[in-house]
Amino acid sequence: MTAIRVLIADDQMMVRQGLTVLLNAEPDIEVVGQAVDGADAIEKVAELAPDVVLMDIRMPRLGGIEATRAVTEADGSTVKVLVLTTFDLDEYVYEALRAGASGFLLKDASSDELAHAVRVVAEGEALLAPNITKRLIAEFARVGAGPRAAPKGRTGDLTERETEVLTLIAQGLSNTEIAARLVVAEQTVKSHVGRILTKLGLRDRTQAAVHAYETGLVRPAGP
Repeated sequence: MTAIRVLIADDQMMVRQGLTVLLNAEPDIEVVGQAVDGADAIEKVAELAPDVVLMDIRMPRLGGIEATRAVTEADGSTVKVLVLTTFDLDEYVYEALRAGASGFLLKDASSDELAHAVRVVAEGEALLAPNITKRLIAEFARVGAGPRAAPKGRTGDLTERETEVLTLIAQGLSNTEIAARLVVAEQTVKSHVGRILTKLGLRDRTQAAVHAYETGLVRPAGP
């Protein structure tokens, strides 16, 4: 089994070292490098080709949002970014998701939660912490300044069933939950998800959920 390659970007040495120790204890995860700020992270991503970057938002020289945008939008990039934050409703998390982050993780997460988050983001199989991430996406779509306007017709390219699946993805449901809701095989749901991402030119399920909110397919939750 090939280990998931992780780069840790945080300006606090103790945070970097602590996360490195926790992740290297996992048999299927390997920390391949550390970055002290966003600019360093961009350089290290190009040099080390990690699968996942744990990206702090507030860093000197270049912050995590700008660095996330740079590494996810680079030509041929397949790296996934998992944002590290202190507060689960940090306003900057909204912009990080918009910049291309695949999910977020609280800095006080347990070692099991940390490892699970890395695996989930690496696989692109499910939204990270659906009960929280779903709320975050809905909130940023509601209050985010100047949301991107999605090109007309992009969601219209989806079939009725694919649109239904996209709606459920945006609600934070996993493939298993979607399969149960639609009374179909889980593999069928996976096929639908793959086609949705391909048709819309999106990286993963989190970006699909953001797209659903930004195009108005799913309305942000009320107060």
